[in-house]
Order: sequence, then structure tokens, then C-alpha cells
Amino acid sequence: MKMPPQLRFNGVAFIIFVALFIVEVVIAVFVNDQFIRPILGDVLVVILIFFFLRSFLTAKTQWLGLGTLAFSWAIEFAQYFQVVRHLGWQNNAVARTVIGTTFDWKDLLAYTVGVAIAAALDYQWVRAAYDD
Repeated sequence: MKMPPQLRFNGVAFIIFVALFIVEVVIAVFVNDQFIRPILGDVLVVILIFFFLRSFLTAKTQWLGLGTLAFSWAIEFAQYFQVVRHLGWQNNAVARTVIGTTFDWKDLLAYTVGVAIAAALDYQWVRAAYDD
């Protein structure tokens, strides 16, 4: 019988999450270019989300990846449909930062690449931490 996803702390995944969070903060504060911040930053942010979830969930890698990808794509399409403006949040810096305001097809590709990398890392390093 298959077990549903359970809550269980995974220290390896949490360390990866914290390290990526620090990298993302450094990029946000100190980098303003045409590749690292807009493209690599988007790849890294979905890896960060994936490993935050992996820190607490024992779900299968493919389901965790699909969930992370669906969430990321939903945020991007919210930008396409200008949700921030429609909700009247255009003057809210947090909403503009979290949801974003500019749709870009390249972001969807970056999110997809990021989830693929996260899944590969998960299979290699993280799942072993609780499969013992």
C-alpha cells in the first residue's frame, strides 16, 4: 500500500534551501545584470522552493517537482493577466515583488530548467537522507 506524503524534516534539503536563500538575497541586493538576476535567479528560485518543500515533505520527487513547477508557472501567468493591477496592489511593493508584474516566456523555461535540476539533485543527494 502506498503511503501518502508525510511531514518529516530533512536536514540536507533544509541546508540546500538556506544556502540558496542566501544566494538569492545576494543576487537581489548586489547584482543588476541581464543574465544572473533575471535568468539564473529564476532557475535558482524554483530550486529554492522545491528544497523548502522537500525539507518537510516526503512526497515523491516527481510530484514535488510538478507542484513546484505548477506554482511557479501560475505566478508567471498571474503576471501575464496583470493580477497585481486588477487587485489594486500596484502600489504594494511586497505584492509587486512576490507576484511580479512582467510576464516573460523565458521565465517559464527557467522555472522548468530549475525544477529539472532540483529533481536531479533530490535523487542524488537528498532522498538518501531519509531512505536509510
